[in-house]
Amino acid sequence: MSSVSIYTELEAEIAKIYPDYQLKIQGSRLRSETDRELCEGGMIPESELLAVYSKVFSIAVAEEELFQNPLKQADISEEYLSGQCVFPLKRDEHSILLAVCEPYSMNQISYMFDKFYKLKSSFILARRSEIERAINSAYEKQGDLAMSSQGSLDSEEALRSLASEAKIVRLVNEMFSRAVEMEASDIHVEPEEDRLVIRFRIDGYLHEHLSLPLQQYAAIASRIKLIGGMNIAENRLPQDGRTNIHVGRSEMDMRISTIPTMNGESIVLRILRKDTMNFNLKNVGMNDSMRVDFEKLINLPHGMILVVGPTGSGKTTTLYSIMSSINTPDVKIITIEDPVEYRMPRLSQMQVNAKIGLDFASGLRHIVRQDPDVILVGEIRDRETADIAIHAALTGHLVLSTLHTNDAAGAISRLIDMGIEGFLISSALCGVLSQRLVRKVCPVCGGSSETAQGENRCRTCSGSGYKGRTGIFELMLVNDEIRSAIARNADSSTISSIARKHGMIPLIDDGKAKVEAGITSSSELARAVSETL
Repeated sequence: MSSVSIYTELEAEIAKIYPDYQLKIQGSRLRSETDRELCEGGMIPESELLAVYSKVFSIAVAEEELFQNPLKQADISEEYLSGQCVFPLKRDEHSILLAVCEPYSMNQISYMFDKFYKLKSSFILARRSEIERAINSAYEKQGDLAMSSQGSLDSEEALRSLASEAKIVRLVNEMFSRAVEMEASDIHVEPEEDRLVIRFRIDGYLHEHLSLPLQQYAAIASRIKLIGGMNIAENRLPQDGRTNIHVGRSEMDMRISTIPTMNGESIVLRILRKDTMNFNLKNVGMNDSMRVDFEKLINLPHGMILVVGPTGSGKTTTLYSIMSSINTPDVKIITIEDPVEYRMPRLSQMQVNAKIGLDFASGLRHIVRQDPDVILVGEIRDRETADIAIHAALTGHLVLSTLHTNDAAGAISRLIDMGIEGFLISSALCGVLSQRLVRKVCPVCGGSSETAQGENRCRTCSGSGYKGRTGIFELMLVNDEIRSAIARNADSSTISSIARKHGMIPLIDDGKAKVEAGITSSSELARAVSETL
């Protein structure tokens, strides 16, 4: 295939990702700069661009494992490798395997190695930041990224200069891009005594993604703070920031939190992907029978409904799915949350702000004066909030909220422990949904990659054997017998027994049904519900 036809095909393939792309510029350098600007500007994910290069030029994309132990080539200068963005991965007496980030200069590179090193070149594609990290690691070149062990520099200007370094911009952009590709919910940037560790939380578990020289910490931390609108010169106090970014076609709302530690600031970024969030009760994992009962519950004109479970059990997703289900033009919904994680049309969403005295109780007190039909309270944390919420439910509002309890019946004990009278609870409470999240067995490898090694590792689940999560639930509908038990201060085990007698499926039984259906595994179920057994 001629070079003209190759570039015509390349332009057509890239235009599928980015419709405004035009490769009308002649010359490999300008083509390379155009593609780099698109990646660094977030218009095209680098992974998708590499996939196009791979298809058009018939070159494989390197696995990350190839970069784990980069070796210095004594007879090849670091300046040449950096200038061409190329790195030798394998070499013998007659040949060399070179990682390149784009295909435009392969002929020139191949000519150089053939003429000066008498080596036959073969190529493999890799991310630019991977190649740059390999060069820095092999040649131990930290340049002007030096800093003290505590991550401090002399001035804000110096920090801003580091944060603007092209390599740092690319590294942070790649970190975001990889997090999106791997469907991570959080990014953890953690300085240790002798290295900087970047970990992703995927399906509830932390996985180490990168280990970098500690000298790069100041630049990376400053870049993240700059993006989040935070004070880059402050490293002694906790800070919070928020930003919206685009990675290719993905739009993300990112919350940033920093706290000072002994080795520097620990930075955590919560990723909220607007483009993939589809709040629908059909997607949370309820069986059809339970979902029908729950939909009847959330369409009641008044009363209190609680969603309970530990932190990270999917309560927020369930609440937003409820909001999506009942959010119609004739319904006034007001929420008070800490923080507001997702914005939804027609909802009046209030965010807690402790600095000015706006907590759940004070916010809720004002919400009831706004003529709402439905009130969502992010969490009931104290007696005052519980008392106002229950009285709102008793005066004609549908109130939705969460509690941290192990099972559905435990929510009643928790409210009583807060000091709420049993007769008030029995009058206001309509139902309690308890839930957990379990990882789903990978649909590609069927869980076989849980112990797989090396090249046999499933790419879909990165060898974990699991991909994605689903909920397991128990739904307690409050009937007259349960109300009578609450009014006489019966314990949670008695209330749970009554609920089971009336058809409540226990949390673990719902989980066992999902194990039998092949949705999750018995070990994952045991991990998720161990505290309730």
